[in-house]
Amino acid sequence: MTGEFSGKVALVTGGASGIGRETVRQFIAAGASVLVTDINETGGFALCEEIGQADRIRFFKLDVASEEAWETAMEFNRAVFGRLDILVNSAGIAISTPLEEMSLKEWQFQNSINLDGTFLGVKNAILEMKEKGGAIVNIASIAAEVGIFAAPGYCAGKAGVKNFTKAAALYCAQYGYKIRINAIMPGYIETPMVSGVLKQQGTPGTFGEKLRKLHPVGHFGQPEDIAAGILFAASDKAKFMTGSAIPIDGGYLAQ
Repeated sequence: MTGEFSGKVALVTGGASGIGRETVRQFIAAGASVLVTDINETGGFALCEEIGQADRIRFFKLDVASEEAWETAMEFNRAVFGRLDILVNSAGIAISTPLEEMSLKEWQFQNSINLDGTFLGVKNAILEMKEKGGAIVNIASIAAEVGIFAAPGYCAGKAGVKNFTKAAALYCAQYGYKIRINAIMPGYIETPMVSGVLKQQGTPGTFGEKLRKLHPVGHFGQPEDIAAGILFAASDKAKFMTGSAIPIDGGYLAQ
């Protein structure tokens, strides 16, 4: 298989749906081999079967909040593909419980996925990549830059992802690891997670229309819009880019 990522191996978390799923598809189309990870076994195996190239795509059930699970995933990847060149930390959740009703357990669970999971992915990827280099792409959000009344915990976690990305990129540069680390900050994208948030608000039609109007382009983004940015950040075209947080948001943050 020839393509921009031919011979490269990517691990994508949250790969069974939404942005992660489309990222997997684009990496495969560009010649990469991909380890799809998710807690959703049904969706992960279905994607692998749909793509149908068993020599270049495999699924591993991964709870990104578990350090032991990450270590096992890396062992599995070494056994199957023998190397790791790219990590995409796409797994994430959004909980919209009103702030005064949100339990500490909900707060901690959300950030165990969004922030702790990103940390664990970066840590383990550095261990795999530091001898030969690689690229890491974390998924932050416009919520890293602005407050969203319905998602205070999500805002906190994604702000952490953004600044952790910068610090981790500088860490790798300081120690001479040829590992670039960047973040993508999506606006509202038509994914199952965003649909879930709209349903949690109780008035998805009205609330959804308000959210659309916050994007100057006049519509939500699609998973392929974000996946394209992820592939750019992971590619040699971005060889001079590290520690960046790139909005792909239909103009949301430009206002």
